[in-house]
Amino acid sequence: MRGLRGTVVATLVVPVALVAQQPAEAPANPITATAQRYTQSLQRNIAQAFDSIPERLFTYKPTPAQLTIGFIAQHVTNDDYLYCNQFGAMKGTRAVEDTATADSVKATWPREKLIAQLKASLAFCDSAFAQLTDGSLADQIQYPLRNGQTRTLTRSLFVIGHISDLADHYSQLANYMRLNNILPPSALPRRNGMD
Repeated sequence: MRGLRGTVVATLVVPVALVAQQPAEAPANPITATAQRYTQSLQRNIAQAFDSIPERLFTYKPTPAQLTIGFIAQHVTNDDYLYCNQFGAMKGTRAVEDTATADSVKATWPREKLIAQLKASLAFCDSAFAQLTDGSLADQIQYPLRNGQTRTLTRSLFVIGHISDLADHYSQLANYMRLNNILPPSALPRRNGMD
């Protein structure tokens, strides 16, 4: 009887244990999903970094040759639209003031305005990412050049460029923050070991 009971228990428990060990189903577009998760992490760090930097430091730059924090804010905003406009048919719209004003002037705009515009560009990029699939990363697109001509480029170039640009500018901000005794978001204690 004990042998029969053991067999019945094993028959019921082993399949349940095997199902529990199966990996979760992969997303439909694993490459795009991975890129989006990494991008969202960088976007979160950049937004939190700017939120934690006081307005008095928006004119700060470690050396005369470097960019001010305000310049970085407007630059990341511009780059978000440059890259994410290439993710599909959806295009970000901006006020004429945002596209016609010189970058050096925009860099001096009030902190709240720069942060609001930055967060709007990050939200646009989140929406633009929804257009991407692993297959569309290989699409050849016509990118407009300043001289009025176009150049054929692969869509994935813009996704990788966007991630690289965010990582570069977050690293820059993190160094500026440390030079001003502010702990960057990625150095803060993690919640539940995640993020």
